[in-house]
Amino acid sequence: MNNYILRVTSADKSIRGFFAVTTGLAEKARTLHNTTPVATAALGRAITAGSIMGLMIKGENDKLTLQIKGDGPAGGIVVVSNYQGIVKGYIANPDVEVPLREDGKLNVGAAIGREGKINVIIDMGLKEPYVGQYSLVSGEIGEDLAHYFTFSEQTPSAVALGVLIDRDHSVKAAGGFIVQPLPDASEESISRLEENISGMKPITALIEEGKTPEDVMNIVLDGFEPEVLEKYEVDYQCDCSREKFEKALVTIGREELEKILLEDGGAELVCHFCNKKYNFSGEELQKIIDTI
Repeated sequence: MNNYILRVTSADKSIRGFFAVTTGLAEKARTLHNTTPVATAALGRAITAGSIMGLMIKGENDKLTLQIKGDGPAGGIVVVSNYQGIVKGYIANPDVEVPLREDGKLNVGAAIGREGKINVIIDMGLKEPYVGQYSLVSGEIGEDLAHYFTFSEQTPSAVALGVLIDRDHSVKAAGGFIVQPLPDASEESISRLEENISGMKPITALIEEGKTPEDVMNIVLDGFEPEVLEKYEVDYQCDCSREKFEKALVTIGREELEKILLEDGGAELVCHFCNKKYNFSGEELQKIIDTI
């Protein structure tokens, strides 16, 4: 399934935007984590946002981590993205179930919770990573990120994120956009942008109809003569490896590893992002202990 994001600008360079279709990403996440419909919707929205936000970072070795920590039964979401929008993520409780909203739609806000924080961590290889934070306002993720950008980063932003679930619980449509007026945008331009967005269909309805990121761009930036600067093919990819887990075991320390060896005779580690299991035998654990 073709997943891609456009980075665009208005002809007068006063507005920038990112437009994404991520149906395949959200479906891959659902399959890996075996999520309930509301968990699929929440994780899919977060993965879409994380992939777009990864494209906002500069360095090839930089990593962006988006953490959504609410007080709801979903238990929080973690998404990691790189500068190419390649993403991975997980939801703490993939089995979460909450009643539908009054309008019959999945209640992502109730699953995430309305009390909590959004954390954005950018690791640029320096001693201390950049950390931005803002309080949740609804738990719906899109609205929360709009507030994060506007108030934590002082960048007014329109954020739309959506995941449509099919009858068999697979992902039927997923995508979103982040649009940001730049400092020299006129009040007239901002008003026009707000009118365009308020008058459009939900993002998942457009994607379900077969609309592409280009189509959504033309709806949102109608009257702005948008120019596509870059098109990014994005994917859900986990970069875990046996070597990384071996290094993680070393950080546990000799005393704790000896205790694990004595009590369990070995160790099984599971990757949060893809659920792959790594087994270390007693002999392998002893070799690691001997290196510490």
